[in-house]
Amino acid sequence: MQNEEGQNMDLYIPRKCSATNRLITSKDHASVQINIGHLNENGEYSGQFTTFALCGFIRAQGDADSALDRLWQKKRVEVQQH
Repeated sequence: MQNEEGQNMDLYIPRKCSATNRLITSKDHASVQINIGHLNENGEYSGQFTTFALCGFIRAQGDADSALDRLWQKKRVEVQQH
């Protein structure tokens, strides 16, 4: 919920898994959030990053590596990374 000034007033904002669109609950202690840094033409960090959240279910199934790879391959085209 936001107040009249546009500030967020909720104490807890749930996230969604980037791979499955499942809601990541507050009790999912196996979930992770990973930031992947963007590089410029010279291979230097540009200060920007893309965030992916993976739920504990994906990690427990052993699909986290392939899911992260698949997500980054899709996103890489958008952010023009080679």
